[in-house]
Amino acid sequence: MTERVAQVRGVLAERVVVSSELDPFLSLKALTSYSNLSVRTLRAFLTDPRHPLPCYRVGAKILVRRSEFDSWMRQHRHVGSANVDRLMAEMFPVPPTRPR
Repeated sequence: MTERVAQVRGVLAERVVVSSELDPFLSLKALTSYSNLSVRTLRAFLTDPRHPLPCYRVGAKILVRRSEFDSWMRQHRHVGSANVDRLMAEMFPVPPTRPR
């Protein structure tokens, strides 16, 4: 069976690869520029037990798809004022004190 080839603007193409620059895979370093978060913070989010940042691991390289990062960030969106006292109590519970 012979494979068909196409000619595009005078160039003979053996194969065409379609990719989207609108939804690229970003390294953590590239994601820091996009998100304004540090690499250290992003690494911590990768292993967050409650809501980990989705990623792809290719060997030692970690890549995050921009659309998945955007979706993950939308889940962290807050509207209105937060109850700071309640949030602090949830994040840093005060251990019971011993009577003297």
